[in-house]
Amino acid sequence: MKTRNHSRRFSLLLSVTALLLASDIATAQSPQATPGKPGYDHPNEYLVIPAKSIADNMEPVIAHPEQDAEVQKKLAALEKRFKKKPNVLIFLLDDMGWMDWGFNGGGIAVGNNTPHVDKVASEGLVLTSAYSQPSCSPTRATILTGMYPIHHGILSPPMYGQPGGLEGFTTIAKIMSDQGYVTQAIGKWHVGENTGSQPQNVGFDDFRGFLSVSDMYTEWRDPNYNPEVALSPKRYEYIKNLPFSKDDVHAAKGGQIEKVKEITVENIPDLDQDWKKYGQDFIRKMGKSDKPFFLYYCTRGCHFDNYPNKYYAGRSQSRTVYGDCTVEMDDIFYDLYKTLEETGQLENTLIIFTSDNGPEAEVPPSGRTPFRGAKGSDYEGGVRVPTFAYWKGIITPRKSDGLFNLADIFNTSASLAGKGGAALSKLVPAKTYIDGIDQTSFLIADSGQSNRKSTFYFWNDELAGVRMDEFKFMLMAQNETAITKKGYNGGFSGAIEKAEGSIMFNLYTNPQEDETVGIRHIPLGVPLQTEVGRYMEVLKKYPKHVQIKL
Repeated sequence: MKTRNHSRRFSLLLSVTALLLASDIATAQSPQATPGKPGYDHPNEYLVIPAKSIADNMEPVIAHPEQDAEVQKKLAALEKRFKKKPNVLIFLLDDMGWMDWGFNGGGIAVGNNTPHVDKVASEGLVLTSAYSQPSCSPTRATILTGMYPIHHGILSPPMYGQPGGLEGFTTIAKIMSDQGYVTQAIGKWHVGENTGSQPQNVGFDDFRGFLSVSDMYTEWRDPNYNPEVALSPKRYEYIKNLPFSKDDVHAAKGGQIEKVKEITVENIPDLDQDWKKYGQDFIRKMGKSDKPFFLYYCTRGCHFDNYPNKYYAGRSQSRTVYGDCTVEMDDIFYDLYKTLEETGQLENTLIIFTSDNGPEAEVPPSGRTPFRGAKGSDYEGGVRVPTFAYWKGIITPRKSDGLFNLADIFNTSASLAGKGGAALSKLVPAKTYIDGIDQTSFLIADSGQSNRKSTFYFWNDELAGVRMDEFKFMLMAQNETAITKKGYNGGFSGAIEKAEGSIMFNLYTNPQEDETVGIRHIPLGVPLQTEVGRYMEVLKKYPKHVQIKL
């Protein structure tokens, strides 16, 4: 009876919402009062504002025509000045928490001084509500394809030779390459080792890095972490003979993977420094080119196990391997930034700084988040990531809580290459649904607002929740201590429970997500549940796809 009543109420709310959304409510550039009514409407609040459909196979957008016009003028003047399209640099960290960096209240306050990143962030647009997926491979595939995991099918990280990959998908590297960009990938890949899914075969002109994830190269070798394997010859040989790459590698477009060196406990501390030099060489080379570039730069740090680079050992105030790694990442980012500056490319380069998910909480020392949950969960701590966009002279320094999903990197990059809006829908197969949103005008307009109405949460191949404005409606959630009460319980250690009733959080008043407001605020649940219903219809037309899942 309880379930039937809940279903009836859900249907009623959908009907009521259809009436509410029939009225077209104008967006506000700043807090704006309505004559005769108390209070204010604020920017980036779209709960009751209809989104605009731009193509059948793309997410609808919140339209800002004046904002779009302002940005097109800026970009036209820039292209006239540099005689080419702008560069794009994606700087993607591994397992770093929202509050690890000073620009989000961490940094020196938590024992990791990050002055360089904080300085650049202060001169750019800090995105306080930027969203990844719960773990690394799903996020990386989302950035590269513009699709949520429920569409690209990489629902969990492939480990030790497990299948999964990008073969058959149209990647942002392919699109940028087709538009005349030089495309470079550096660092961690981890979205498929099979030949058809390797970087050089999905659109990148060049790749230097490793194909999987940091711990896979060392944990079975190191008796300090896994003596049960490292000190057992038979077990050690078993892992060593599993079909996964164990090397730092290089590949050129259409070519074969070439071994640079085997990764060991002894040399893994040098990987990020080696990759940084490779990145600097690429940037210097492009400084002499008449072509723009797309650089997808993915660090090893700070995924466990963190082996401090010799120079950085003990340099953080916390003196932990994670803290030392954070200080190193601060320097690496700034060295790339300075190389752009020295080569005269800084003013023609959009830089997006972010992380692939929240902190890994099962393996200390780890990152920090002020939110509930961690890597592997759909609580904010698992998916809200430290993010800013920087573009010297183009992006106005500010902070915004407008929604940004890392899927948006796909659309935004393509837009800068000249394939914005509905034009992008024609560059992918008709069966492909693009979940990203073109956020070019959000980032670049002086007072830009987000073009994204909602962002969705997923658990494997199931829709788990939705956020609009400050409200989050959950269909399922993790119970971190459902099975184990001791130890470090993070996003991979609990159990998933389906919500019963109206589980809704106000992320402004309760970022800890431990107090549901669903029953008290039923009117706000109406548009949230309607948005869930809308995306359920999307999934009927563009069905979910599974490659690898937990």
